[in-house]
Parts: sequence; structure tokens; C-alpha cells
Amino acid sequence: MSGEREITPAETAGSAGGQESQSPFASDDLNDALAQAAAVDPGSETPAAGKLGQVVKNAGVLLSGKTANAVISLGYMGVSAHYLGLDAMGALVLINAFAMAVGEVAKFQSWQAVLHYGAGPLHEGRIGDFQRVVRLSLLLDLASAIVGVIIGVAGIHVFGHILRWPDEAVPIGTVYAVSIAFMVAATPTGVLRLFDRFDILAIQSGVSSIVRLAGALLVMALGWGLEGMAAAWFLGNVAALIYLFGAAWRELKVRDLLKGFRWRGVGFASDFPGFWRFVWSTNLTATLDLAFTHVGTLTVGAITGPGPAALFRIARQVSDALSKPAKLVVAALYPELARMWALGDHKGLVKLAIQVGLIGGAAATVLLVVASVAGRPFLGFVMGHQFEAAAPVMTWLVAAAAIGVWALPFEPMLISTGRAGSAVIVRLIVSALYLAALFPAVHAYGLIGAGAAEVVASILMFTGMLIPVLHWYRAPSAGAPDRSN
Repeated sequence: MSGEREITPAETAGSAGGQESQSPFASDDLNDALAQAAAVDPGSETPAAGKLGQVVKNAGVLLSGKTANAVISLGYMGVSAHYLGLDAMGALVLINAFAMAVGEVAKFQSWQAVLHYGAGPLHEGRIGDFQRVVRLSLLLDLASAIVGVIIGVAGIHVFGHILRWPDEAVPIGTVYAVSIAFMVAATPTGVLRLFDRFDILAIQSGVSSIVRLAGALLVMALGWGLEGMAAAWFLGNVAALIYLFGAAWRELKVRDLLKGFRWRGVGFASDFPGFWRFVWSTNLTATLDLAFTHVGTLTVGAITGPGPAALFRIARQVSDALSKPAKLVVAALYPELARMWALGDHKGLVKLAIQVGLIGGAAATVLLVVASVAGRPFLGFVMGHQFEAAAPVMTWLVAAAAIGVWALPFEPMLISTGRAGSAVIVRLIVSALYLAALFPAVHAYGLIGAGAAEVVASILMFTGMLIPVLHWYRAPSAGAPDRSN
């Protein structure tokens, strides 16, 4: 391929604005903000008085693309719940959670590799090197898809009964596992983030929900049962990936970056120093984050059955939707912290983090009060009366989310100040403790035990992140990045 040459470690280190310090544990919203921070210009100083306003403005942009999707997501969940009932909905929830868990394990987070190793060559006009990064990332996606489907299909037959799936769910889950291939592709996401097309990504996040909602309504009208509803959810994954690939291909074509692209070539990852370490690290750390997402649903299902698993999943869906605005405010904090760190304004960095933490935490606390008061009637209206029983655990999950929002500024501060390793260690320890406590808690107290375990984990996460932040703040050399992590 024309233009191919070895990329030096210095060039790699400079890719994506130092993206190596990014936390792979971050939510998609925070990852969007991290990607925006890659393009931060240290010279574009914003007056201190305008920092908070800029954060709120950025949060509004992120929120505009997420609010509609959250509403539509609740819509297709509500239609599915009303039509299927508690137990069948539980089976569908477990099928989807298992597929998503396997997908996250198999997924290489290749979008981060595109940002990390592709930004430098693209900026310098080395199109051949950029194409090599995209090619390698696409091959990673292909390998992830193949491995993920194999593990998913085999895992369903091995663990389906252990996870207390009803007999009719096993063949449905086997077919649904093919959708893992459409969950793991992340190269297009990296391309779009590299071109700052967050508007396209905001639309993409709603494509799956729209297709699922339309499909769920059709299934309910025609009476196609659990199989039809699973097919509707499956098609949502397919539609989202088709849209994503189409948009990324269009962006590459418009910029004339597809000319000369080929699948075969020499060099591969050998010319990208640290590539395999980077992709394996992002895969491992993202896998650990499953402890707080799909593993919780699967654990509840394995111990208490499909019905309670449905209650837990819906409680989480609602709690995530309620805490989303506060999380987006904190997600928008990262680019400003990155800019202030680059400018050496460390006192301003701390002040801004405290301000945004207080705003986000206060908003999350208000939503906790709303959830505790109006949670049961809301669930009954949206999901059906059978699902009102999810209200108590939903309150626990919203409480855990609220504590997490209070703690969210800590991780961007650690990343911005070169202490990402401390954040990773804290998450490793808390994830291990959470998993160790989850099983006995659910055995002893059912859904409430699962919710309480998340609250305790959130408190530990808050404390664990706060300690290294205080250590940095009190250190004599607080202004210097710590390169030891």
C-alpha cells in the first residue's frame, strides 16, 4: 500500500491527544467526552467564569441525543413487558443479557485503537498508515464477531439450564446469539469519533430502539410470541450496525480516504508499538465493567428465576434513564479538565470538578426522591402492574446511581492528571468485592440484596476514587503528572 512506513513510538504516543490515559471503564457518554478531549487545543483558554457554562452547554448537546433514545427504549421495553408478561419477559431479558455479556467479553474496543493509533497518521496526511490502522481494527472486529458467536451459541447450551432458562428459551437464545456479531463491531464508531461526528453517533444510538419499538408493536399486533419479540430485538442490533457502517463508509469516502484501501498488506500490528497490549488492556478492563451491568441480571436470573430477572433489568433500565442527565453533566466535564490541566490551571481544575460534582450529585439526589415516591405508579403505567414489584429494587439502584454520580468527577480528574492506573485498580478491587457479595446477597435477600450490593459497591467506589484524588491534591508536586501508573 502506498504511503506505508513504520510509525515511531513518538508518533504513536502523540496519537489521539494522549488517548492512552483514557479510562476504558467509562460509559459511552464519558467516552464521547473523552474523544472530544482528544482534540483539545491547550491554547484555546476559556475564561474561568465560563468554564461551568461550557460544561453545561456540552452536557446539553450530549443530552439532546440521548433523551429521545431513553424514552424510546422505555417504550419498547414497555410494549414487550405488557405483551409477554413477567416470566416470558424475564426469558427475553436473560437471552439479551447473555448475548450482550458475551459480546462485551469478545469485543476488543477497537474504536479506541482507531483513535489512539489513527489520529496521528490522519493529521499528518499519512493515508496509507491510517488505512492500515482501520484495516487492523476491522479484522479485530471480524475476529471478535466469530469468536463471540461461537462462545454465545456454545455457552447457551452449557449454561442455559444453569441460569434457569425455561426450555423454550434455549433454541431462541441460540439463534439470538448470532446477533453478537452485530454488537462487537466498533471500528465505525472510532472513525466517526475521529471525525467529530457525534451527531451521527447520537442518531445511531436511537436506531436500534426505534426498530425494536416498531418490531415490538408489530409482534404484539400479530401475536408472534416470544420468538417474534426476540426477532424484533435482534433486528434492532442489525439495523444499528448497518447504519453505523454506512455512515462511517460515507465519511471516509467524502474525505477520499478509501482510495487504495486493501485488506491484505505487510506490517500489521508490528509497526504500531504497544498495539496488542493496548487492545488487550481495553478488552480486559471493559470486561470487568460487566460486573455492574449484565452479570447482575444473569446472577439474579440464575438464583431467583426469569421473573425476578425481568424486574431487576427493568429497574436498572429506569434507574439508568433517571440518572442519565446528571451523568451527562459530568461526562461533559472531561474536555474542560483536559484543557485546564494542559494550561496548568490546577486550582481551577479542582474548583470546576467540585462545582460540577455538586450539580450532578444534587440532581441525582432529587431524582432519587422522585423515584422513591413515584416509582411504583410509573412502573405500573409503563410496564404493567406485574412489574410494580420492581419499585423497591429500583429505588436501591437509583440510590447506587446517585452515589456514583457524586463520585463521577473523581475518575476524570485522575485521568486528566495522569493517574488513570489508580482508577483502574480501584475498579478492579470494587468489582471483585461486588461479585463476591452479590451471590450471597441475592441468595439471602433476593432482589433487595442485589440492590443493596450495588449501593455498597457505589460507596466503595466513591471512597476508593476519592483517596487517590486527595493524595494528588495534597502532594507537594500536585501540579506534575504522575507517570508511574
